[in-house]
Amino acid sequence: MNDSQRVSILSEALPYIQSFSGRKIVIKYGGSVMEKDILKKAVFRDIALLASVGVRPIIVHGGGPEINNWLIKLKIKPKFERGLRVTDEKTMEIVEMVLMGRVNKQIVRGINETGATSIGLSGLDGNLIQARKLKSSTHGFVGDISKINSSILDPLIDKGYIPVISSIGSSNNGISLNINADYVAGEIAAAINAEKLILLTDTPGILKDLNNPKSLIRNLNLKQARKYIEENIISDGMKPKTECCIRAIAQGVKATHIIDGRIEHALLLEIFTDTGKGTMISA
Repeated sequence: MNDSQRVSILSEALPYIQSFSGRKIVIKYGGSVMEKDILKKAVFRDIALLASVGVRPIIVHGGGPEINNWLIKLKIKPKFERGLRVTDEKTMEIVEMVLMGRVNKQIVRGINETGATSIGLSGLDGNLIQARKLKSSTHGFVGDISKINSSILDPLIDKGYIPVISSIGSSNNGISLNINADYVAGEIAAAINAEKLILLTDTPGILKDLNNPKSLIRNLNLKQARKYIEENIISDGMKPKTECCIRAIAQGVKATHIIDGRIEHALLLEIFTDTGKGTMISA
């Protein structure tokens, strides 16, 4: 890339930088996107760059592959029902250990190494994520969010820290609950009145044809998104992600994005360029 191309890219990004300066953006980071070092470093640099130009990023993470690895090491077979992890008491101990003790701190360390300043939290800290067990469920210690205590986040964000939040909630009687990270990201985005919710995935976005990456749907409104779910165009693992986006928009988030985290700097391409790199769902 020559100097003229670099200047052109910066020029294209300027109106977006001005538009989003001071705005909060919630980024869900998890799954296979977390497994490759080159992608991890790119994501951490993107987050640091967003913070350096005035955007206020908030990171929510899962850690499914890492949890599976540890369960297998301990000779516990991972189990899933309807896309959610079956979490008995022993599995919950592993989930807490991995998400709060390993994955969260790895992300915090990675962001801090770029020169930005991040702080690791879980939903247990200050009762940030209050939750209840799923009703009529065989999932065990899996929760549904009842309340987000956003007052914990506000002073951190105002002072320029980047919160990194693991998706574990606390029930009324103090029991830890495993919560889908997409849902946590969506509810936090709504609670803090975020400008955007961005889900980093291992797919190009929402596809009309799952076998054809060129069938990417770049823009959807709420009505179209609900229609595609009803028609089963949006199904399987993409359905809960889309439902999470719909719920966030219904609660006031201006736009949501499902983007391909396997592409280096996908975050910056989505936020600061005209074309973007995934599917945007807006009101």
